[in-house]
Amino acid sequence: MNAHSHTKPDTKHSSRLAALSRGLSENKTVKELARPAVLGALGLATLGALAVLNQRNAKAAERRYPPIGQFLEVDGVRLHYIDRGTGPVLVLLHGNGGMIQDFLSSGLVDEAARTHRVIVFDRPGYGYSTRPRGTLWTPDAQADLLAAALRQLEVAQATVLGHSWAAAVAVAMAERHPDVAGSLVLEGGYFYPSARLDVVPMSLPAIPVVGDVLRHTVSPLIARLVWPVMMRKIFGPAPTPDKFKQFPRDMALRPSHLRASAEETGLMIPCAAVAKDRYARLNMPVAIIAGEGDRMVTVRNQSARLHREIPQSSFACLPGTGHMVHQTATAEVLSAVERVTAEAA
Repeated sequence: MNAHSHTKPDTKHSSRLAALSRGLSENKTVKELARPAVLGALGLATLGALAVLNQRNAKAAERRYPPIGQFLEVDGVRLHYIDRGTGPVLVLLHGNGGMIQDFLSSGLVDEAARTHRVIVFDRPGYGYSTRPRGTLWTPDAQADLLAAALRQLEVAQATVLGHSWAAAVAVAMAERHPDVAGSLVLEGGYFYPSARLDVVPMSLPAIPVVGDVLRHTVSPLIARLVWPVMMRKIFGPAPTPDKFKQFPRDMALRPSHLRASAEETGLMIPCAAVAKDRYARLNMPVAIIAGEGDRMVTVRNQSARLHREIPQSSFACLPGTGHMVHQTATAEVLSAVERVTAEAA
């Protein structure tokens, strides 16, 4: 018997160990390859479930808050509007994210309708107005559309009030369609380009394809979660008034509404850069009104600067009031409307 035979390898045992090792390695590789696929499938399923949920929520909101006004067809756009009262015409244009009910809940419509014919539009993409994708909805484009709508309603020389983003629409209407806009009230507007860190994240839902996915899945959920924070920001330093509870929040969380809002956020700075040279050319009565505590725009660099560029303008900066001046200082806004309407007459 060979003295070294005890060291001879067991080839059968070694083969089994090698096969087991290969099997474990192959099994580990399969699991590593399968994990991303499983996570991807779970992600897609989650997004699909969110899309279905958001679609149901949007339909439920529209059943709960049906159209409250009338409709006009203008250049392929279906515009929703209300028309109340008699007298000199007052046109109200809501800001980014708003709709007709913003002005209704403030009480401004009811008060103004005592002495004016008050017309309030859902701007394109908001409320029940459509927003065709083939158009870049700049302030100029919206001014042209709304001026055409007002001509259909036989309106001339109206007082046009633009809040926040829509202040730029009101200015564009005054310059491009002076037969329609006879005087202006510009409330809490953004008129000059500035550095804005909030623009990039808030405009993401407007990006083609990626934005479409966001708006139908996670954006409504995020918007719902941050809603209380946003209310404190836009109303502060004043508290959110109880009357604003009439505003249909769930309508504002629909994917179509979020697209309009994101697009206008992305357009804010470039449109202000384009428009900054037109203000000095305005020659009608202009009332500029802002909240001293505005947390959305810097009053000193926006409304106060605009007042210096328009010699015939008046300027009111109200203490204790934020961005939503028509909600928290309704009487002062109505007073500005009456003043420029009388001056224009």
